[in-house]
Amino acid sequence: MTSRVVCFGELLLRLSAPGNQMLLQTPSLEVHVGGAEANVGVALAHLGHDVAMTSVVADNALGSAALGELRRHGVDTRQVRRSAGRMGLYFMTAGAGLRPGEVVYDRAESAFATAQADSYDWSDLLQGAQWLHLSGISPALGLQAAQATLTAARAACDMGIKVSFDGNFRPRLWERWGGDARAILRELFDCAHIVFADHRDIAVVLGGEFDQADARERVDAAAAMAFAAFPRLQYMACTQRTAPSASENSLGAMLLHRDGTRALAPVRELTGIVDRIGGGDAFAAGVLHGLMQGFDSDTTIRFGLAAGCLKHSIPGDFSPVDEADVMALMEAGTFDVRR
Repeated sequence: MTSRVVCFGELLLRLSAPGNQMLLQTPSLEVHVGGAEANVGVALAHLGHDVAMTSVVADNALGSAALGELRRHGVDTRQVRRSAGRMGLYFMTAGAGLRPGEVVYDRAESAFATAQADSYDWSDLLQGAQWLHLSGISPALGLQAAQATLTAARAACDMGIKVSFDGNFRPRLWERWGGDARAILRELFDCAHIVFADHRDIAVVLGGEFDQADARERVDAAAAMAFAAFPRLQYMACTQRTAPSASENSLGAMLLHRDGTRALAPVRELTGIVDRIGGGDAFAAGVLHGLMQGFDSDTTIRFGLAAGCLKHSIPGDFSPVDEADVMALMEAGTFDVRR
């Protein structure tokens, strides 16, 4: 089964120091296209879904390159407008060993952030879609982006389209323009069929403290509060990460349902991490794929975690793996070369 998915958000260019070097340790930078919502869209396209990106990019060679990269991965870019302005950028230094990774954003006043909220015709852009994927990064970029994200979510609800929402709370972006993060995020949560969030996101949106000793108990309590507050919400999914070093992490995951049931994916040990950027987006795409395909909850969360783990082995923001690749990891007993 395939689903039509519309992803709304900013396309970014990522400039990375080569290998494990510090930023500008040498004069070379590697360029990748990314952005939270586009990362999910690319992953879903490789998993076999019909994905369209809705956005605004700079009307220059950088915008053209970003669109070309999305098309190369099978994403429909006909709903992306070109406009005067600049592309959002971010600069990445990869972590290694005991040195954490670091990101420097340069995305203020981008073509996407300054696009007027009423320039999107959501009744047309969402035609034929079963899902709309959004994240909390877009509304954090400024008033126009926040209004556009809210309008998209409301239109999807009115049209009977399921909304997938990734909390992605970025306090510095909200502080830059003084946006009311709690009120805006609360309305977006209220439109969602599934949220990718944990107890920290719920505390931002609904207040309260989750001080249970066990991390899973904190998520359980937050999910119960979220389901009580948001009647449309059916699922909440999240990962649990421990990071003794930048190169070695442990990653587990949970999928909680409105009926009170929860599914757990066994913790995986990640060693020799190549690139963790986009890992959460690959996880979200894997969970969405499971829901779209009608997998049971246990298979869905195991698939999502495997998809997220695979992304840690792939440079760049995008995860170009297919369902067979993810299933192979779920079932793998060894890691010999497949021939």
